[in-house]
Amino acid sequence: MKKLCLIALLYSFTFGNDLQDAIDSASSGDIIELGSGVYSGNIIINKPITIDGKDKSAIIKGDGKGDVIKITSPGVKLLNLTIENSGNSHTTIDSAISCDKANKIEIINNIIKDSLFGVNFKQCNDSKIVDNYITSKPVDLGLRGDGIRLWYSHDNIIQNNHLYKSRDMVVWYSSNNKILKNYGEYGRYSLHFMYAGKNLVEENIFKYNSVGIFFMFSSGTTARKNQVLNSTGAFGVGIGMKDTSDFIIQDNILAYNARGLYLDQSPFQPGTTNVYEDNQILYNTVGVQFHATQHKSIFNRNDFIGNMEVAINDTPGSKIDINEWSNNYFDDYAGFDRDKDGIGDIEYKNFTYLDSLWQYYPNLRLFYGSAIMSILNFISKLAPFSEPELLITDTSPHMEPYHE
Repeated sequence: MKKLCLIALLYSFTFGNDLQDAIDSASSGDIIELGSGVYSGNIIINKPITIDGKDKSAIIKGDGKGDVIKITSPGVKLLNLTIENSGNSHTTIDSAISCDKANKIEIINNIIKDSLFGVNFKQCNDSKIVDNYITSKPVDLGLRGDGIRLWYSHDNIIQNNHLYKSRDMVVWYSSNNKILKNYGEYGRYSLHFMYAGKNLVEENIFKYNSVGIFFMFSSGTTARKNQVLNSTGAFGVGIGMKDTSDFIIQDNILAYNARGLYLDQSPFQPGTTNVYEDNQILYNTVGVQFHATQHKSIFNRNDFIGNMEVAINDTPGSKIDINEWSNNYFDDYAGFDRDKDGIGDIEYKNFTYLDSLWQYYPNLRLFYGSAIMSILNFISKLAPFSEPELLITDTSPHMEPYHE
């Protein structure tokens, strides 16, 4: 292994690409240290080497077309760099860093900016994307690219990255990844999984994104100790589930979202169960929204506080009563605790009365919260003129919240 120090004396596309020349001349295992300055991008790394910018003052700048850095070899490390100015094409997924069929890649402590997509992994496994700051092009949300994108990529660690004004962080057809302690804000999907099983999502914070964490067509993932706040887009959710099975959703804070939990036909596979426990579901428009429920979910020790609606069901005929609820705290519980054991003396029940109309028929949501709907709802509770729907029965409601 040898170490090569490269100093950017002149940044010009006219006189070739000194960095690419250095890469081409390097041997496997070499380290290329870059001094402060601007280096021409659009480079291809096809051997296991390290490029280290030391203090991020080394800028690798693309020419505004395609990828700034393309990795095609295993064992590549990109450390302490500033990488900018990718192309603008969604068709070719123009990225700051593109990895294609290479394993054991390390992308650590870089600044990625003015790049349509940030880090794009295609069949790249057993790698690390850690401590990076990533933002997209300064365009409207729908025109940005994804901050981090995993495609058929497994066993990776995505940790401590800050995504700011990118589009999504996506994990598609990828399993056994660890998504840890990332911070994402002002994007579209905080984190979007499709056909991605057995991943771990832990201690991430997502704020002011259109949608929080959404799992689709996946199974066997655990999401715990995450905070999803202020997801108030047209389909804002804290955590959304679509056709998912065998999930554990544990100890998360879901606050100020349009929906805390959105559960669409989840669990999906017969004989599977999704478990929601120790979560704080706070001040959302809807605490939990059920859609097309067919199989059992279990809700234990969750705090439901300050939600405008604790739960709604938008699908007639759903098997809502198959769910199990125990030891949850509901701030609208009106029972007593005469034996002082911390558990309410009577079960908690949550009904929907005339509200089922706007829940079943979206066109009627115009009347949600209106005086006429409130009056009819009140009357229907006093003298029901139709059978109310029972959404929740918790036989052992907790008298005090679990969290301060």
